[in-house]
Amino acid sequence: MSVAVPDGPTAGAIDDSIEADVAAGAGDPSVLIGDAGSEAARVAVSVPRVDDAPETQGIGWPHRHLLDLDVVTWPEIELVMRTTDAMKEVLARPIPKVPALRGRAVTILFYEASTRTRVSFEVAAKNLSADVVNIAAATSSVTKGESLIDTVRTVEALGADLLVIRHGTSGAPYLAAQHFGGGVLNGGDGWHAHPTQALLDLYTMRARLPGRSLAGRKVVILGDVMHSRVARSNIWALTAAGADLWLCGPSTLLRGFDAWAKAGATAGRTFTVTSDVADALRDADVVMALRVQQERMEGGLLPSLREYAARYGLTRARLANAKPDALVMHPGPMNEGVEIAPDVATMDRSVITDQVSNGVAVRMALLYLMAGVRTGAAASGASAALGPAGTNEAPA
Repeated sequence: MSVAVPDGPTAGAIDDSIEADVAAGAGDPSVLIGDAGSEAARVAVSVPRVDDAPETQGIGWPHRHLLDLDVVTWPEIELVMRTTDAMKEVLARPIPKVPALRGRAVTILFYEASTRTRVSFEVAAKNLSADVVNIAAATSSVTKGESLIDTVRTVEALGADLLVIRHGTSGAPYLAAQHFGGGVLNGGDGWHAHPTQALLDLYTMRARLPGRSLAGRKVVILGDVMHSRVARSNIWALTAAGADLWLCGPSTLLRGFDAWAKAGATAGRTFTVTSDVADALRDADVVMALRVQQERMEGGLLPSLREYAARYGLTRARLANAKPDALVMHPGPMNEGVEIAPDVATMDRSVITDQVSNGVAVRMALLYLMAGVRTGAAASGASAALGPAGTNEAPA
């Protein structure tokens, strides 16, 4: 069945007490760049010179916070992609570092275990010459009962300009944004959102697909969709890029997406939900396997991991239904032998390690763009704190 992307955050996962107010804003685009599928979709954005400080340039990035991609427009996604290109050039230098964020403080606050996301944010910030502080909740005052709001106020008092936060509760970064005077970047919250992962996935696909466009390309996300913040943010990113997006998995792990469709639709932003693996993989250009999230799994959703692997694991035999050059992706960490076979994860069409390396460049781009947003008086109100509204119109 086909369901449409609603005009707002996904229902069910965000705490009812956390409201995402947004205020209008605009950039000053100056450079004409590519398209998302047709000539009519060409957009103008300002591509920064990343060796220079972001505040010295009229970049045109309006979002003080990045909490999800539902309020990020296609021209703004293009700006992230082009800024990432510039950061890839920096990473290719003998000394992969620029002084752009010298004197800025980036605090990385993680309430959940992480390797790829936490380390790539740290590397990204250091490559921009920012001062970096890493806080693991397990070794902080959180263990003594300190609340999220108190922790956020503390790191701000200690000089943080940008806060990268991961939290097990959906909506926690929205709460942090209401109480932090700088910029908040969501590193993953509960089942809700993981915007930087979706952007690096999009960048990786564009880099490897002919024409650097996803327009009309069939992209399949296979696995534990219900518990996946990666899948939810990818819905926004991939439908904005014009991809033919399919979500596939056991019906018990697709629950809630019908309700999402009924919550409201944006014209032209549809995706397909199915439990038929062969149908989903048929002629696919990209296949992304999702980890079976055992730490979030509730009783009765799956008979066993062995049965899941037998029916939905991505194997060479199943991948044969896709196009011969279909890309294989996984956001990590992988349970090899469960959602993806070891020989599929390492085959020549796998771009899983590309996703990891591109994550540094994408996060460098986002830290750079967000550091260029003026805060000032915006820090005084919760509505201003959550950044400007944006449309989610698909490319024409």
